[in-house]
Amino acid sequence: MKKKLRFNTATIHGGQSPDLAYGAVMTPIYQTSTYAQSSPGDHKGFEYSRTHNPTRSALERSIASIENGHHGLTYASGLAAMDAVMKLFSPGDEIISTHDLYGGSYRLFTKIFENYGLKFHFVDMQDPNHVAEYVNENTKLIWVETPTNPMMNIIDIRRMATLAKAKNVLLAVDNTFASPYLQQPLDLGADIVMHSATKFIAGHSDVVLGLLVVNDDELQEKLAFIQNASGAIPGPMDSFLTLRGIKTLHVRMQRHSENGAVIANYLKQHSKIEKVYWPGFESHPNHQIAKNQMNDFGGMISFIPKGGGHATAIKIIEKMEVFTLAESLGGVESLAGHPASMTHASIPREERKKSGVVDGLIRLSVGIEDSQDLIEDLEQAIG
Repeated sequence: MKKKLRFNTATIHGGQSPDLAYGAVMTPIYQTSTYAQSSPGDHKGFEYSRTHNPTRSALERSIASIENGHHGLTYASGLAAMDAVMKLFSPGDEIISTHDLYGGSYRLFTKIFENYGLKFHFVDMQDPNHVAEYVNENTKLIWVETPTNPMMNIIDIRRMATLAKAKNVLLAVDNTFASPYLQQPLDLGADIVMHSATKFIAGHSDVVLGLLVVNDDELQEKLAFIQNASGAIPGPMDSFLTLRGIKTLHVRMQRHSENGAVIANYLKQHSKIEKVYWPGFESHPNHQIAKNQMNDFGGMISFIPKGGGHATAIKIIEKMEVFTLAESLGGVESLAGHPASMTHASIPREERKKSGVVDGLIRLSVGIEDSQDLIEDLEQAIG
């Protein structure tokens, strides 16, 4: 389909067409490792499924379409996608990252790639001037999360893009918390967009998969080479499930955002809650930037109960019944987690505290259930 589609239509049709073999409306699951060739090198575009697979290719076209990008690439997980980006660089290269990023990202940077000579700076990016102080001749990449995990901090992508381009530095944005429904970083000047598609993109807590989207042809070629050479690719079943998830992304994200607003405002007014982090509040730092670069504020919320300690937080999340105590986020079901002991446990405690990830912090991924049931569950859990 050559016509540029509006987002809600692109989630269903973007980069897609009926299967050529039998006209199947849904992309088939090509559960094959290899493909017949009539002569060495003479094939129908596919020779080995580590390199290409029709189901995976359909997903790559789909994510490129809804991120307004030219090229999509798929990986076995979000961290595998990040791993591919890091392999673009050489010993001595420097990368600037937000100081309050996902714990798995921090672990990948510090425990894996620092060992291979990359240098990382973890900076409060809410003020872009802080980032400019760290840019030097060795800087090759600025890595942004926005909203950040779990503090929901908002980073100005346009200003970061302006800084990156002025210094001839790549800008990558982890768009996992927002999804393309809420935010499209390439349109704001980013060079690379990353998703843990495990979360909102697939949306049903049944897939682990990562995605990258780029516009630049040369950058795509480098990443595709790494994708094939390193082999961290998803299988056709996971690609199919993620592609199916994308088809309902717009309706799910609308409900996530609606429920998120209801829950955030409920918590803000609760007498036993000390602090709520949600970018939809006018009082939230950089709220106006969020309003300008996002289409809504999403269903991710963090909060601190009064008393603020580890024991209080654990007691609350253990009592939840509709919210499920579990890792991850972005599924149709509501999840609750304790970042200090779960998603961010790999970050040293003192480093966590500097960015606000205190022991009393609870993170919610608000699902698409009836919001009143979610409120009643929080009411009985908080007490």
